[in-house]
Amino acid sequence: MTPEQIKTNLLSGLTVALALVPEAIAFAFVAGVHPLVGLYAAFMMGLVTALIGGRPGMISGATGALAVVMVALVATHGVEYLFATVVLMGVLQIAFGLMKFGKFIRMVPHPVMLGFVNGLAIVIFLAQFGHFKVADAEGALRWMQGEALYTMGALIVLTMVIIYLMPRLTRAVPASLAGIAVVSLVVIFGGIDTRTVGDLASIEGGLPSFHLPMVPLNWETLSVILPYSAILAAIGLIESLLTLNLIDEITDTRGRPNRECVGQGVANVITGFFGGMGGCAMIGQSMINIDNGARSRLSGIAAALFLLSFILFASPLIEQIPLAALIALMFVVAEKTFEWASLRVLRKVPRHDAFVIVAVTVVTVFTDLAIAVLFGVVISALVFAWQHAKQIRADVGTEEHGWKIYDLHGSLFFASTQNFHGLFSPRTDPQDVVVDFRHARVVDHSGLEAIDSLAERYRAQGKRLHLRHLSPDCRDLLGRARDMVEVNLMEDPHYHLADNRLG
Repeated sequence: MTPEQIKTNLLSGLTVALALVPEAIAFAFVAGVHPLVGLYAAFMMGLVTALIGGRPGMISGATGALAVVMVALVATHGVEYLFATVVLMGVLQIAFGLMKFGKFIRMVPHPVMLGFVNGLAIVIFLAQFGHFKVADAEGALRWMQGEALYTMGALIVLTMVIIYLMPRLTRAVPASLAGIAVVSLVVIFGGIDTRTVGDLASIEGGLPSFHLPMVPLNWETLSVILPYSAILAAIGLIESLLTLNLIDEITDTRGRPNRECVGQGVANVITGFFGGMGGCAMIGQSMINIDNGARSRLSGIAAALFLLSFILFASPLIEQIPLAALIALMFVVAEKTFEWASLRVLRKVPRHDAFVIVAVTVVTVFTDLAIAVLFGVVISALVFAWQHAKQIRADVGTEEHGWKIYDLHGSLFFASTQNFHGLFSPRTDPQDVVVDFRHARVVDHSGLEAIDSLAERYRAQGKRLHLRHLSPDCRDLLGRARDMVEVNLMEDPHYHLADNRLG
């Protein structure tokens, strides 16, 4: 690594650490725990995943997607049950990675990815408006008004202008760091009255210490924490692996999803034993890091260590940073994260793809990421099955000795069996009929049942059905139609059938 690259990664790490502070505090409030629980989670998640994770340059920490699930557990059973849940969550993620299930994230369709990215960009954008609310004399939150609102708005605009214009002047310092620094100096030395990080909560604290969750070790405890752990593990891995995919596309490199699963799991286990609320990859902070040009593990390590130093030594200084500067940074992140090109292609792509993009975006904003991605994948899979089901067809001909030939084309599987049956006319066909599978593929058990059913239809008419060019797997698994297969080892195709009776 060159000195220039080291500088880039260190400065980017500092910028990311500054952006992590208000996010960690806010998510801790959402989960109903002390701000330091969120800050410790951001430090430990960031450090461990940077050291052993599968995607250099990706930033992990406490996230809102997990916090909204945790709040019910904390409210019902307390923070100690949360720590135990985070440990078990990490164990499940490690198991997921060791079983090499992380590779299945590659099966997420591109429209789902676009919806995921756009949805999270909107979530990041909308989340910043919570900072425009202040408590009145009775403790109720209300929107800023008057001079306080105008001051906040002006500082946000100033920060964004610096971030967008700085790269045109120099890239020696990350534009986002320059924007935060300049606006902070303007506020501090200009005596401007505006909300700061310190208005959220104090970030002063000591080193996180080892702490065994104070919960009974029995089946009742397991019954409480296991459902939460499973949900959190799933949401955390989905968000982390989709962020990994996004960074892969941006940087034209390839991360290691299974290693990232293990890294996330180890980080959550450690976090749970050291009083943190757990977490996963953060798309906003990861985009800040990548946009700054940071590509190595050093940036993530630096971000975590800078954050720890803020907690231990620099809390009075960090608490003076105006919230407006950090809000502006996240506004820029949201703008750069949103796939604006997806709006232009909505009219060009197939309607079902456009529907998936919009639906995943909306569901991400109004529910949670896991439901949105699952919804998008299911819809995409159903559309895929429907499209392929319509593609099965048969070229009909006659052999020299009068046998009718159905030359089948396409895939025979659960969605195409009805169309498959519609191709044949047992009542009007001649005495001998041949179904040739040379250009077709039997995909699943439903396809086998369709062949058996067809054979029974011809038997009922007293006619002979001949099945040609079936793979050995199909021949072995057929039931009533097995005796109708014509075996030709030199010409029969060789492929494996996806059937639950095969081991």
